Amino acid sequence: MSSERVGSSERRGDWFQTATGKQFWPLDPHPDEVCIEDIAHHLANQCRFAGACRAFYSVAQHSVLVSCAVPSEDQKWGLLHDAAEAYLQDLIRPIKAASALGEEYRKIEDLVLRAVCEQFGLPVEEPLPVKVADVRVLFAEKRDLMAPAPAPWGFGQKAFDVEPIEEVIVPWSPRARRRGRARCASHLGVRLSDRRLPTVPVRGALR
Repeated sequence: MSSERVGSSERRGDWFQTATGKQFWPLDPHPDEVCIEDIAHHLANQCRFAGACRAFYSVAQHSVLVSCAVPSEDQKWGLLHDAAEAYLQDLIRPIKAASALGEEYRKIEDLVLRAVCEQFGLPVEEPLPVKVADVRVLFAEKRDLMAPAPAPWGFGQKAFDVEPIEEVIVPWSPRARRRGRARCASHLGVRLSDRRLPTVPVRGALR
């Protein structure tokens, strides 16, 4: 895609078209171009674990579960902790954590996440409770959604000495996602205008 846009100044890199028809420059993200409709739509259509779970389980549902496992003051951060993936997709952990590609990806991810934080009035530093909840949900996902592991998953659990969340995770249906998208946006102080987009389910503490 061309990096030109009517009325825009020169931008770094190229752009892609989002679900709502907007232009977004991953290498040059602007806060005012971050859109909750796009985040909700993109993450609801992205499967966790590179699709390796037993049934489709979205990054959007993971984000909501993390937000429900943190104190109320950190819920918005929990809900948006993977928002950069809405614009970048994700890399599997072995590549993201220990490769030149992963290192470059993390730099771009940080740029996008900073734009997300500015758009929604969040501190740039991820709160510790969100990091802990992310790991707790991760190990619940391993327990409930994955085939038996061929070797221990020790990295995050050992780092934080935490247990999985107690709730058994059941992937949400498309109908549940439709019901929850407006509630998710409402929690972020945003009114959704395009009801044709897929929805993000919200329950528990975000009701």
